[in-house]
Amino acid sequence: MTASVGHANHVAPASLVKRPSTERLRESRPLLFYVALGWLGVIVLAGVFAQWLPVGPYGEAIGPPKQAPFGSGGFEAILGTDNIGRSLLSRCVYGARASLVIGTIAGVTGFAIGSTLGLLAGYFRGRVDVVITVLADAMLAFPPLILLLGLSAVLTPSMQTLLIGLTLLVIPSFTRLARANTMAWSSREFVLAARNMGSGHLRIITREILPNVIPPLATYMPIVIAALIVAEGSLSFLGLGIPPPTPSWGGMIAAGQDSIESAPFVVLVPAAVIFVTVFSFNVVGDHLRKRFDASGHA
Repeated sequence: MTASVGHANHVAPASLVKRPSTERLRESRPLLFYVALGWLGVIVLAGVFAQWLPVGPYGEAIGPPKQAPFGSGGFEAILGTDNIGRSLLSRCVYGARASLVIGTIAGVTGFAIGSTLGLLAGYFRGRVDVVITVLADAMLAFPPLILLLGLSAVLTPSMQTLLIGLTLLVIPSFTRLARANTMAWSSREFVLAARNMGSGHLRIITREILPNVIPPLATYMPIVIAALIVAEGSLSFLGLGIPPPTPSWGGMIAAGQDSIESAPFVVLVPAAVIFVTVFSFNVVGDHLRKRFDASGHA
């Protein structure tokens, strides 16, 4: 009896207790977050300071066509050359500038317009809410690819056309998010107290509700930018994005698809850059969103 009781009360040392996989995953998330943040920092700096980097012009041939990566040709040809001998490294760097500019401007513009509409709908309710909600639902119901293809067919394919189309895609999502958050915050005690004290609508929206609505919406920005980069790459792949000779990651994939059997790296290099960049944006956005939610519930 004594032995069995002693065995039942025995506690395994902490070093021998196997922690759940969720705890180990939680500990690995900060490392993955910092790696993703570092990659995004490298991509942003490369795009901003592209003309000062030793990568050469993106439109000039630097060697023989379809030269494999890590071959001869120096640093400019470290990722190989495309079908006409242009540096894939240079074109990826300058393509990062185009993709990031389009994704960031379209995301920020859609964020500003959608948040404003959502604030108005969630605060005033009534007819304002009905009109804005119907417009947002109608835009969400329209297939995104069809909308982008239609705009590209009507307008000349250019960076301005991409910005208009991609901005229209993200406005309804931010509108619905801002509306839901505004409706939740507008019923809080401090908002009701400000309204009872005679504060005007503008003051209540800008001083009481807006500071609480903007942070949760801003945490979705990296995920939205990642989706916009994929959309821009898809349109460029279809030939409806940024017109050549300006490089874009989707356009590089489209230009190299005929050589995928003889020189697969011509397609794999820009595809890998898109994958890592979009994955990094999603990791950063997911980390910020979960951290904000945790702090908000604390």
